[in-house]
Amino acid sequence: MPLIPLRPVLDAAVANGYAQGAFNVNAVAQAEAVIQIHELFRSPAILQGADLANAFMGGAVDFAKGTLEDKKRGAKNIAAAVRRFAESSPIPVVLHLDHGKDFESCAAAIEGGYTSVMIDGSSLPFEENVELTRAVVQYAHARGVSVEGELGVLAGVEDHVFAAGSTYTNPLSAIEFFRKTGVDALAISYGTMHGANKGKDVKLRREIPTAIRECMNHAGIRGALVSHGSSTVPQYIVNEINALGGQVTNAHGISRDELKAAIGCGISKINVDTDIRLAVTRNLRELFEGRPDLKQDERIGGIWTLLDQRRDAFDPRVFLPPVMDTLMYGTGDDGTVALVTDAMRRGVREVVGTLIVEFGSVGRAPLVEQVSLEEMARRYAAGEV
Repeated sequence: MPLIPLRPVLDAAVANGYAQGAFNVNAVAQAEAVIQIHELFRSPAILQGADLANAFMGGAVDFAKGTLEDKKRGAKNIAAAVRRFAESSPIPVVLHLDHGKDFESCAAAIEGGYTSVMIDGSSLPFEENVELTRAVVQYAHARGVSVEGELGVLAGVEDHVFAAGSTYTNPLSAIEFFRKTGVDALAISYGTMHGANKGKDVKLRREIPTAIRECMNHAGIRGALVSHGSSTVPQYIVNEINALGGQVTNAHGISRDELKAAIGCGISKINVDTDIRLAVTRNLRELFEGRPDLKQDERIGGIWTLLDQRRDAFDPRVFLPPVMDTLMYGTGDDGTVALVTDAMRRGVREVVGTLIVEFGSVGRAPLVEQVSLEEMARRYAAGEV
């Protein structure tokens, strides 16, 4: 199927009371695995490329310093891979930009083939956030592309997103934000955190999404609420990484029970990135543990060198530059490189499959309307959504 906008996927989730997981990818093999596991469970799929993931997929190994040109190349690479796997898929697939940091990054993603973008103006004063988000909405909706905004600040670190503390989302401000910007979805701050160090036994303030959803219903506002910083950080994976020579410390996530309870309070999209990073890193360490001869392999031995040097790291982008062409284009995926991509795919399927079940999106693919970008642009222009 062709890629579709985010809006119809979230409309189905809101109407039917489940949540849609949204999973970050940084390589062709990861995109393939995310779509495959959603097909297995007949779930709609939301694949996310973060702003810096675009830089990485554009060839910027030091992706934190990626340029706009890197992001443009990377957006096209991610979109090409996702389209290739989605075209033969029976499920609806969305490609969504996670944490676009400015208008230019969002425009680059749309130009590259993304069907949904998130503009993160949460660090700005309210009116500046509104102004920036509204500009992205106007640009994106004219092209049939959905838009997610953010209101409130999440603590933690993920790519270029950093905050020392949280500022919870004010429900009345959320209603004003929806009205002034026209966003399709809003990421809120209600106790989640970016990164792997969320603290033990986090309790989410579920009264916040409950109040926002009730206010939205009263005001007749259609839209979805999004939970960022929601990785569960499975402890068994952390323990396995460390047993294989890693040194990942103070890693704790949001419990599945807390996230499932939040779904009943109005959360319809749940973002997950760290869990995938952990599972892929564990599988890479396991690969070299089981096949020590690969540590000297001409094609992939450099991955082991980086794993050994950065024992505290769990972001696969730190270890995988020796096979950049395979990550970016899917080329050269044979021989010993295929062992690496297989490890990546298995890690993705393990954690994503678990959360598809937990979030309740199993079998929901038929509920999603197949809307083209052209038709969605018409609906936006006509005020039908």
